[in-house]
Amino acid sequence: MWCGWVRKGEQPPWIVPDSLWERIEPLLPKVERRKRHAGRKRLDDRKVLCGILFVLHTGIRWEFLPQELGFGSGMTCWRRLAEWHAAGVWERLHRLLLEELHAAGQVDWSRAVIDSSHVRALKGGPKTGSSPVDRGRPGSKHHILTDGHGTPLALTLTGGNRNDVTQLLPLLDKVPPIRGRVGRPRSRPKRLLADRGYDHDKYRRLLWQRGVKPVIARRGTGHGSGLGVHRYVVERTIGLLHWFRRLRIRWEVRDDIHEAFMTLAAAIICWRRLVR
Repeated sequence: MWCGWVRKGEQPPWIVPDSLWERIEPLLPKVERRKRHAGRKRLDDRKVLCGILFVLHTGIRWEFLPQELGFGSGMTCWRRLAEWHAAGVWERLHRLLLEELHAAGQVDWSRAVIDSSHVRALKGGPKTGSSPVDRGRPGSKHHILTDGHGTPLALTLTGGNRNDVTQLLPLLDKVPPIRGRVGRPRSRPKRLLADRGYDHDKYRRLLWQRGVKPVIARRGTGHGSGLGVHRYVVERTIGLLHWFRRLRIRWEVRDDIHEAFMTLAAAIICWRRLVR
């Protein structure tokens, strides 16, 4: 069953490989079971993570998670996702993988690229707004900052009516200090590339104050600035992010659950770059 999601002979993407589990398991909070109370044994964390990844990859609703897969119920996976997100597991995993990429010399700090993508929010909820590109329907925006290779460094979620430039500094400040090589941890690129949606002299000054050179296209000028040669990497990464079907449309009313999916997806993209 479910063979239509993968090619013949390939392992389904929601099955957690040993190399990924070795990085995730130490980050999970330890839960001690009380011996006094009888009841069903807590489902194995690795199986639950497979269930979470199944929902992330296929976009299936939680209540429709197939029981024959052995990943537990959709509610169990939902609760564990929320629990681990609140404990900061996905952010620490993302940072750990960035440090490994940095140690391997695979993070390009010479430039960073920023962009956003709109998704529909069919059930509304926090961090949604009337979308100017979807007839005023509720929507959200995925804002992402990548390095020069397209590796996701930071992500934020806002309402669909928020201006892109409002997330420029929050994204830059959200990049954690990345260790892994000799010297001080890195968290600032040398340059920041952005399209006309981020054209504002105030933010250029603030970027200079942070030691980052702004390379932002100006409004009213024709195409051909040359930024597209370098900016395509962030568009490619947004495509990789939305390859996870659960992120193409925001089904979650709770914004923290959707943000958990976003951070987990970014960590998986980093892990795939690392093992590649």
